[in-house]
Amino acid sequence: MEASSPVSMQKTPLPAASPAKPYKKSFVTTLMEAATTLRSPSFKEDTYVVSHLKSSEKKALQELKDKLMASEACDASMWGTPLLGGDERADVILLKFLRARDFRVADSYNMLVKCLAWRKEFGADVVLDEDLGFKELEGVVAYMQGYDREGHPVCYNAYGVFRDKDMYERIFGDEEKLKKFLRWRVQVLERGINLLHFKPAGVNSLIQVTDLKDMPKRELRVASNQILSLFQDNYPEMVARKIFINVPWYFSMLYSVFSPFLTQRTKSKFVISKEGNVAETLYKFIRPEDVPVQYGGLSRPSDFQNGPPKPASEFTVKGGEKVNIQIEGIEAGATITWDIVVGGWDLEYSAEFVPNSEGSYTIAVEKSRKVNPFEEAIHNSFTSKEAGKMVLSVDNTTSRRKKVAAYRYIVRKSTSS
Repeated sequence: MEASSPVSMQKTPLPAASPAKPYKKSFVTTLMEAATTLRSPSFKEDTYVVSHLKSSEKKALQELKDKLMASEACDASMWGTPLLGGDERADVILLKFLRARDFRVADSYNMLVKCLAWRKEFGADVVLDEDLGFKELEGVVAYMQGYDREGHPVCYNAYGVFRDKDMYERIFGDEEKLKKFLRWRVQVLERGINLLHFKPAGVNSLIQVTDLKDMPKRELRVASNQILSLFQDNYPEMVARKIFINVPWYFSMLYSVFSPFLTQRTKSKFVISKEGNVAETLYKFIRPEDVPVQYGGLSRPSDFQNGPPKPASEFTVKGGEKVNIQIEGIEAGATITWDIVVGGWDLEYSAEFVPNSEGSYTIAVEKSRKVNPFEEAIHNSFTSKEAGKMVLSVDNTTSRRKKVAAYRYIVRKSTSS
């Protein structure tokens, strides 16, 4: 039997510190600040409700349909939707091509026709049924996991494993291997697109999170450019936001390599987060229970076997502050299971059970220890022999940096009489 318990949170601040002295920016800091300025104004998703379009946009949509009707592609379909079937899903798809070309009908039509030809030649409609033999990359290099706060499916990309030369040779050793990898990468994207609504007021795009940690930029330049070009040409407006995490100091140089392959509209969707700010950045867009544990969240692959993830409570730990989370009302014989994470950890953590009886001793369930910055979420459980409360403590008193954090718990009462 499951039960929830009252929770209270105590925060103990450190005495105020004296004002910090001005410091001279390091070369790395200057480069990182330059990198963050590369981002254009925040991207805002456009409407797919036809009645909300400008008159010029409605006209362009009709002209694209007329042009398509007069062509050999008049009976074409995409993602299982006939483009001229009068379906509102078709309007969503056509508007994506129009927006990708700033509602220039001729350019949008050419892009659409080329995309249809590519999908037929590539076999994009059947790629989901294929076993391409990349089991070692599943859940590591590119994978769909969870949703953001607005319901967009999230695709994670991480290419650090290719710093291993043997791995690199196995996947990218020759042109045929590269082609097979690109096919697998399209398969992952098509898997995500299958989660979209393609409805005027629905969720019609993905979130992409790209981890640049340890990415061998020189070796992956050809593959990266091909992926970017292929996606931009054939999957217009499919990404609502692109979040780069663990961005190294040389990102400004890396960006200059990718930049020519990106439209200004694509660049406007970028969010850039340097190393050490991963959880803080991701929590702005994705709830902690949906963020993978390796990025400072609570989500583990095994969680999905038990249905939707249990919601987490978010909190912040200010610099110079200790936070005690008190979970009260735990009955004798009950088992409490909890998950807790602090973005970037690097602080003291402990857990203790405090019995209600004055004559009982507090039990150190997890002794106080320093949790290093790269540790994942803590998962533990405890069965009480008597009634009391669990206290989870995170002590940030030796730091001046504020950190995001999250926890969740469940209490199962004893089934014995």
